[in-house]
Amino acid sequence: MVILRRTPLLRYLLLAAMLALFLFVSSLWLPQGGVRDCGSAWQPCLRSYQLTPEPPLVPGDVLQEDEPTLITKECPGQKFQVRELLLHLKSSLSNEEDDDVLLEPYLQSWDQLLNFMESLGTMVSLFSMKVNEKVVQIRALSLQHSADVHGAQGQTPPSFGLKTGAYRSVRTMVEAELKAGVVDFSRHTDSGCRTLLRLHRSLLWLKLMLEGLSEGPDAHGQYKTPGELSRDAYHVALAPYHPWVLRQAAEFAFLALPDRQYFLQLVCVQNQSEATPVLRVIIHALMLVHTRTQRILDQHNMLELP
Repeated sequence: MVILRRTPLLRYLLLAAMLALFLFVSSLWLPQGGVRDCGSAWQPCLRSYQLTPEPPLVPGDVLQEDEPTLITKECPGQKFQVRELLLHLKSSLSNEEDDDVLLEPYLQSWDQLLNFMESLGTMVSLFSMKVNEKVVQIRALSLQHSADVHGAQGQTPPSFGLKTGAYRSVRTMVEAELKAGVVDFSRHTDSGCRTLLRLHRSLLWLKLMLEGLSEGPDAHGQYKTPGELSRDAYHVALAPYHPWVLRQAAEFAFLALPDRQYFLQLVCVQNQSEATPVLRVIIHALMLVHTRTQRILDQHNMLELP
């Protein structure tokens, strides 16, 4: 009888402990290093999580001119706007001949993706704060570099250093930081390249999750929940770079995600048949940006920066 009377209290204590653990490790949400080694209680082997290969790296990948304009409706009452996201993604790919990604529109794309993440509730907002720190960090690095080179003084807009020079694009940033010796392949540094790699992996997580949302039901007519889709995408894109305790916290967070209908409303559609073409346009744009970034980082052996 004593045990039965205490059961509700024990449940509350367990939930409180899980929430405290989640809050503690949320600051580690973005990947903090390369693929973890085995042999530690805090870093056990992750044998069941397999990275899927990237799509073929085909030169000349571009967004079709009319893809962003296909989505003209603005969703009232929310910060996340699909059209704005697509316009920024398209702008980041404007250097077709250079096979490059422009950093200013790339980071503006992340501003919209952060709006999307923050719309999913408190749990995901904790993660989005860490993503936002990475976006702010690259902007700060670009501003500092421009100030050092051009002697800029006083108040300058965050995008000042992204207009020209070393932080204009992914490729120019990589080459400039390698030349300056600020990228270390054996230890953690606060370089733009390392910071970009963390955003790059998180972009893959979002892309894979949206791919799941765009798919139809299974053979039994059932759709996977957003929590299940986010968990599956996490296992591929981020889990191989996270310690065990953070992977457990992430699993807990995915349980708190809203239902599929809420996600559909975020992209301003009413049902799955309307959502699929919109989501596929978003996914295609994210894939092009991710593939170009992947190619540049791979060319300079930066896919496993610690």
